[in-house]
Amino acid sequence: MKKLLILGMAILFSAVAVQAQRYAIVDTRYILDKLPEYKEAQEALNKTSEIWQAEIDSKQQALNKLYKDYEAEKVMLSPELLKKREDEIFNREKEVRELQRQRFGFEGDLFKKRQELVKPIQDKVYAAIQKIAVARMYDFILDRSEGITVIFADPKLDKSEDVLRELGVK
Repeated sequence: MKKLLILGMAILFSAVAVQAQRYAIVDTRYILDKLPEYKEAQEALNKTSEIWQAEIDSKQQALNKLYKDYEAEKVMLSPELLKKREDEIFNREKEVRELQRQRFGFEGDLFKKRQELVKPIQDKVYAAIQKIAVARMYDFILDRSEGITVIFADPKLDKSEDVLRELGVK
């Protein structure tokens, strides 16, 4: 009797363990690349980035010219003028580094602009994925575009096209 009970419990536990989990795979990079508003946001970010980089480049060129002039005139300058020029060069270098950090650094202006332009689009995609997951009763959905590596995936599991249809694209 005890063996029969253990066997019955083992069968019950294996039946629960074998129960198929429903899952799907999506490629959010593919989905985002298909969205016109994402492309527009990326173009706006690129333009802003180019403008900011040009601003930094022009300040760097002015700094380089200032340094070359200083090197050329160094032998003719008095000690107090030498100190004044060195301080000016130091301050300009500091300004350029600070501007670079402010524009492109961690949580800088570009990061904030990306959050402002791209995050609402990403949230829209994630909401569509969640809606599909709930409607089709998926246990989990893997994103193969960022960080997770899928060595093999049955193409019929890729629900990226369904997400695009849910978003009204294509």
